[in-house]
Amino acid sequence: MKRLKLTNNNQDEVIEEAIKVLNEGGLIVYPTETCYGLGADATNPRALSKLLAYKTFRGSKPISIAVSDIDMARKYVHLNEMAENIYNNYLPGPITVISQSTGVLKPPVVSKQGTTGVRIPDYKFTLKMIKEFNRPITATSANVSYRPHPYSIDQLLKDLPLKSQSLIDLYIDDGQLPKNSPSTILDTTLNTLTILREGRISFENAVKKSTLLEERITKTAKQTSEFGQWFTKEYLKDLDGSVVVALSGELGAGKTQFTKGIGKGLGSKDIINSPTYTIINEYKYDGNILAHMDTWRLDSEEEFNRSGLMEHLEKGRIVVIEWADKFYQEIEKICSDRNIPMYKISFEYISLEERRITIYGTN
Repeated sequence: MKRLKLTNNNQDEVIEEAIKVLNEGGLIVYPTETCYGLGADATNPRALSKLLAYKTFRGSKPISIAVSDIDMARKYVHLNEMAENIYNNYLPGPITVISQSTGVLKPPVVSKQGTTGVRIPDYKFTLKMIKEFNRPITATSANVSYRPHPYSIDQLLKDLPLKSQSLIDLYIDDGQLPKNSPSTILDTTLNTLTILREGRISFENAVKKSTLLEERITKTAKQTSEFGQWFTKEYLKDLDGSVVVALSGELGAGKTQFTKGIGKGLGSKDIINSPTYTIINEYKYDGNILAHMDTWRLDSEEEFNRSGLMEHLEKGRIVVIEWADKFYQEIEKICSDRNIPMYKISFEYISLEERRITIYGTN
């Protein structure tokens, strides 16, 4: 492991060292305008395997790439009119643009759908490094999966398991970085603009202004469901009128299991499953209806408005919304305009077995 402190006078030397590591299939930690990133040669399968070993559990999520300019991007992705507009008007900057791959790159920097996320970092040193390397590098946060985003090398080293530390060949240390939000992800594959992460930022900002009610670590699906039952008895059982329970978290983090617990806590005998394909499922209890909504397949505000959410709220029902972060601004406005209480619940992986579930109040 080598750690180089970046100064105004040694950038060329640091770039030379970084390119040497990248050419040899190694891993570097480098600064960006969002946080410290983990860099590997995005065209080198051996380097990508090493990166995945470092990140530990990631599931099927693809890795984005960083390029120096639009010309480099065109070698690896097809840019339609919408993508061209974003590149020309908003990059460099904290935006990841998803486009169809040209077929040059392979997984994990290409998704199962044949797409690749591309960044042009708004960081002069990093842009110069990528330009001189003349190939894309990976653009993923340097934290291992489900650990905090790193804004200093010292913080990163404190959070890293020793096994992951041993896989890094070079740390490029530019001191404490501003604590900016992760990049917004824009999907342009259909030549229309779909924002995949902006709502998540809005959800997280709202959480910071809310009252923390309860936090719990669960290790099994049963424990997650039982926590949903506890939440129902503490906060939902005796409510009159509509209430929204907004759930946010990664795929498989326990949102549906928690909802099963809510249903059981309310006294429903129905089998609760993910409503991904029907948008909203209905479950009967004590002469009322629990509405269980999933926004995953909704691609626009128009589709959201036609989902049936308003009908359930107008009838005074409890509505649990999975992937609420995707349309958080719209959900928040509905609740604010109609004085409907909303609980915000965050699901976070700690490890393969453990999840942290945090409940925030309605203010």
